[in-house]
Amino acid sequence: MSKQYFENNDLLASKEHIITYYYKQFNIELFSDAGVFSVKQVDFGSSLLIKNVVLPENCTKILDVGCGYGPIGITLAKANPKVYVHMIDVNLRAIDLAKRNAEHNQLKNVTVWESDLYEKVEGKYDLIISNPPIRAGKKIVHGIFEGATEHLKPHGELWIVVQKKQGAPSAYEKLATLFPEMEIIAKEKGYWIIKAGFQNQNKKGRV
Repeated sequence: MSKQYFENNDLLASKEHIITYYYKQFNIELFSDAGVFSVKQVDFGSSLLIKNVVLPENCTKILDVGCGYGPIGITLAKANPKVYVHMIDVNLRAIDLAKRNAEHNQLKNVTVWESDLYEKVEGKYDLIISNPPIRAGKKIVHGIFEGATEHLKPHGELWIVVQKKQGAPSAYEKLATLFPEMEIIAKEKGYWIIKAGFQNQNKKGRV
């Protein structure tokens, strides 16, 4: 049985792609490969999340959970060079690609490492962002939500994207049991952008 993109499948035969992603004034070139999520282009959900996210005021540290080859974290790092972006995934091929993409885009504010959820994560963040691997099941997805409560600063926020047909309403309900501040930021083409946090200090944030 073939492995899924959210598993460690670095032994899969390579079939590399180069993706050019446009964000604001930036042209970001990304290497992708077989065995990672959305091989041939930045998926709509990730792109919608990137375009909607607003960094909390005085944001200095971001964690991209389930980073894949890195479109979300790489883009935010490129747009915010004074912010440190940490990126984690369980898929070793994705990790190698994300590291390569950070280097290719000459980013000095990115660190990438392998971690099963937050197992190898220390410290707290102003922003945790994720396009969660819904097909991995609720245990993994809820683990991303629950772990965020332990790794966010008091003013920190969790931003996610989920398709309605893949459980966006239930994801919102789960998050509402963990966070007092909840907001649906956008709904487009069946995708929901959800923000969760401990307190609303985002009014003076930046993108």
